[in-house]
Amino acid sequence: MRIFISTGEVSGDLQGSLLIAALHRQAIAAGLTLEIVALGGEKMAQAGAKILGNTSGIGSMGLIESLPYVIPTLRVQRQAIAYLEKNLPDLVVLIDYLGPNLGIGTYMRKNLPDVPVAYYIAPQEWVWSMSFQNTNRIVGFTDKLLAIFPEEARYYQEHGANVSWVGHPLIDRMANAPSRETAREKLGIKTEEIAIALLPASRHQELKYLLPVIFQAAQNIQSKLPNVHFWIPLSLEVFRKPITAAIKEYGLNATIVLGQQQDIFASADFAITKSGTVNLELALLNIPQIVVYRLHAFTAWIARNILKGSIPFASPVNLVVMREIVPEFLQEQATPENITQAAMELLLNPKNRENTLENYQQMRDSLGELGVCDRTAKEILAMKK
Repeated sequence: MRIFISTGEVSGDLQGSLLIAALHRQAIAAGLTLEIVALGGEKMAQAGAKILGNTSGIGSMGLIESLPYVIPTLRVQRQAIAYLEKNLPDLVVLIDYLGPNLGIGTYMRKNLPDVPVAYYIAPQEWVWSMSFQNTNRIVGFTDKLLAIFPEEARYYQEHGANVSWVGHPLIDRMANAPSRETAREKLGIKTEEIAIALLPASRHQELKYLLPVIFQAAQNIQSKLPNVHFWIPLSLEVFRKPITAAIKEYGLNATIVLGQQQDIFASADFAITKSGTVNLELALLNIPQIVVYRLHAFTAWIARNILKGSIPFASPVNLVVMREIVPEFLQEQATPENITQAAMELLLNPKNRENTLENYQQMRDSLGELGVCDRTAKEILAMKK
């Protein structure tokens, strides 16, 4: 059975790898042999996919920010379509990655209508759509939409999609996370040490817009809490050099780690992080956090004046329950002073921490039950005509 998977960015590579592992498990149970070719990254390759194009570093948030990726995006989209023309798959699975996947999905419906298309982790049109154009395109070429959020399932079902709510795959991933004690021992974190995870970037643009404010806030916190140590999980190796330089510039007691993200999260007392999938990972491990995001000023102007403030929250933790569970500082509010003040309140006030953990439990109840990836894999494999 030949499956083509298309995704991009660091988070897509992670989700794709979890799905590929589950597809192989379910294929063995069903007596099938799989051949998986994908647009993705190293994690998907390790899970058993042949990578047609590495897209883990291709991604942006915003209008101005996306300009450097227009040509790389078109290139991988054309590469995928050229492959599909010559190598007819039994199934196509699209994961997030709106731009290229719209093109690939449209091509499939027009030119290869007999090949089923599944959309897993559909673009968040239910949060920030300016019109129904993209929604209608997605519904038009998707045979089965596998939703991870209840609101996502409701939205696409209302627009005519064939939807199954499978739950969020991080429920599976974080169930296997190490305990706090094990993780701290593995990283050599002393009992009296306050461990703070810093997650400034998984996209190149975030090094410019987020790293300086997050690191300045970290410097402020370090001046108030001498026994603090910062842990920075590296999302892409190419970020090591600029982050190392920034650690030196801000004089931080910090360690960069590649490939031990779960250990860092499990061992942390607190996190300052960009908006993204990592917010859910931290929440599922009961780590209090502050979420920060900034975009180019023109992109922010477009969002405010055209979207008219229709985006309720940036962090998926808050989006799941549609209220603020974790503090968000966006655009002009994302200042070192605001981040520092909120961080100290969460670090030093036990009641604030308790409230956060109670809210996390409510959010957790909206993400589904264990076995998400295997449920998703079964649904996908059952689509073969």
